[in-house]
Amino acid sequence: MYAAIRQGKVKAGMAEELTRRIKEGAIPIISDVEGFIAYYVVYAPDDTVTAISIFNNFAGAEESNRRGVAWIEQNLTPLLTGPATAIAGPVIVHTLA
Repeated sequence: MYAAIRQGKVKAGMAEELTRRIKEGAIPIISDVEGFIAYYVVYAPDDTVTAISIFNNFAGAEESNRRGVAWIEQNLTPLLTGPATAIAGPVIVHTLA
């Protein structure tokens, strides 16, 4: 299992618009990548937003970051305080209920 993680800081008051744009734009792009398993977005109290995508192969995780960062640059730049970051790698510990 592999994770792709993208993170950025959102301008204050933009959570609702960010959520709408992610649901309409990012989810279809990321979930279409081969090996897709799951997608999560975490919005922290300091306006840091973290998107976590789970794949069954490293190539899928890397491809999701390539697509995700391109989509962020085209669609979320006005909502962010700076550029987003992206990393991908193997999940070395996980558990489910």
